[in-house]
This record gives sequence, C-alpha cells and structure tokens, in this order.
Amino acid sequence: MIASTQTNHPLADSTNMTPSLEHSLEQACSRLKSAGLRITQPRIAILTTLFGQTQPVTIEQIHENLNDRSCDLVTVYRCLAAFEELGLVRRSYFHNGTSLYQIQMGTDPVYHIVGKNDDTVSTLPAELTADLRVVIQKIEAELKSRGYTGISHMAEFFATSPSNSRRSVSVKA
Repeated sequence: MIASTQTNHPLADSTNMTPSLEHSLEQACSRLKSAGLRITQPRIAILTTLFGQTQPVTIEQIHENLNDRSCDLVTVYRCLAAFEELGLVRRSYFHNGTSLYQIQMGTDPVYHIVGKNDDTVSTLPAELTADLRVVIQKIEAELKSRGYTGISHMAEFFATSPSNSRRSVSVKA
C-alpha cells in the first residue's frame, strides 16, 4: 500500500486506482527510486497511462491520454527515454519509423505484427513467440560467450494485413 504523510505526494491520491494498478505503480516507482530518479506527478501520470494500454502507443497518444494535461510533450519524451533506459518500457516501431511504447516491467517482450497497409498492431501468437524466444536466447548466449555485454534486441514483423484481420488494434501514427 502506498503511504504518504504529504498530501502533495504524487501517489497520495490513489482513490481511483485498482489494487493491481496501485501495485504496478509501486513496483515502477521502486525501480525509479533505485535508479536515483524522483517520483513526480508527470512520471506517475505517464506510467498510469501506459498501464492502461493494451497495445503499443505513440508518444503523442500518451500525451493526449493524460487526463489533466499534467505535463507537456517534451516531458513525455524525456520520461519515456528514462523509462526505456530502466527497462520499464519497450520501444517498437511502425514500418514508417514511428516509435511505439509499451509497458515492460521486466517481463518477456511481446512481439508484434504491424500492418503496413492499415497501421494495425497485433500480437504474435504465443506458440510463435515461444519459438522466437528460444532462438533469441541461443543467439544471446552465443554473443555472451564471445564476450559481448549489454545485449539487447528488437524484433517486429511488418506485413500487409489480411482484409479479414482479427485481434488487431489500429494505432495511428
């Protein structure tokens, strides 16, 4: 439970949060504190917005979804850069290079199929994701054995969407 003796503390008003969201925010804030970053209203607002998304979103969408316009667009860019560095968010891309962000929280990455013709984003099926993870782990292990450190990867799939596409959500660039 979030405890605060200050009424202006960024997490002091958690009356509208579900226990799950509150727990997720506590974990994220703990990671921010561990990295020496302050817990601010804009960071809480951006994290709350990200936790409410089911698909990757653009920085502009995150900014639009901030209910009270608690920060400007530049602050959103800066916060997402810090979150990405800490591993709180994962960046992916549209085929045109537009960055998309999704909350990560240290879980295994989710891989997406991005429709080149309609900007839909769908999740790669679980069985294919498992196969892809096995290959990626093998490559990462090989790179580590060769002395590489700080290894990361990005994998997105881009394709023309079928006309009867299901399980897709359109994300505007």
